[in-house]
Amino acid sequence: MLIHKTKVQVLFGDTDPYGVVYFVAYFRYFHQGIEEFLRHIGISPKTFFRNQEEKFGMPKVAADCRFFIPAYYGDLLEMHTSIKEVKEKAIIFQFQFYRPPETRLAAEGSVTFVAIDHTWKAIPLPKIIAEKIEGLQ
Repeated sequence: MLIHKTKVQVLFGDTDPYGVVYFVAYFRYFHQGIEEFLRHIGISPKTFFRNQEEKFGMPKVAADCRFFIPAYYGDLLEMHTSIKEVKEKAIIFQFQFYRPPETRLAAEGSVTFVAIDHTWKAIPLPKIIAEKIEGLQ
């Protein structure tokens, strides 16, 4: 299983009035991790999310996150992005966050994408995506 590691700098705008990372910020971090993961395996994010040439898209249909220890303004988090599961019509990405030098898991989550055609009907994963992720599991 391929794990792509990304450094995430916690900015002031990512935090609540107490300086703790606000939960919504993690979902933005997820997107950053997905784009960097895709580039790492040779898929352009533009090709993945909305492919006008081949008339398909990959919208998010579910996302979740669990929090174990707080992260604060100024922290440099390490986000591990991987593919949790590949289904006929969907890909589920998994995320784990750490606050180095600590080794405890700070947060974890997932995002599910479903392949759709230009009419918004679910379709099997497009070949150009399926071929790139085939050997990663």
